[in-house]
Amino acid sequence: MARTKRTKTGRRRVRFEYRAEPGHRVCVAGSFNGWDPQRTVLVDRTGKGDYSRAVLLVPGRYEYKFVVDGVWCVDPENPRWVPNEFGTLNSVLEL
Repeated sequence: MARTKRTKTGRRRVRFEYRAEPGHRVCVAGSFNGWDPQRTVLVDRTGKGDYSRAVLLVPGRYEYKFVVDGVWCVDPENPRWVPNEFGTLNSVLEL
């Protein structure tokens, strides 16, 4: 799930959150980071499987997916999805 908060610069702080078992590698890839799954790694600070990462984004429309141990997944907490060129779905975030 993505949660947002406005900053003084007009960009918005978006917190991407994903729930999984502890010990996984969870990343988020999307139109905001060149779809690079290595660029934005989520962290499980509690060791309980609550992965999160904040990213600053300018207002706009973004598509994204979580990448869990190399498997691309839509955001299960976000009901806004669109088809992509690979025949699967991308989650949509509008700021």
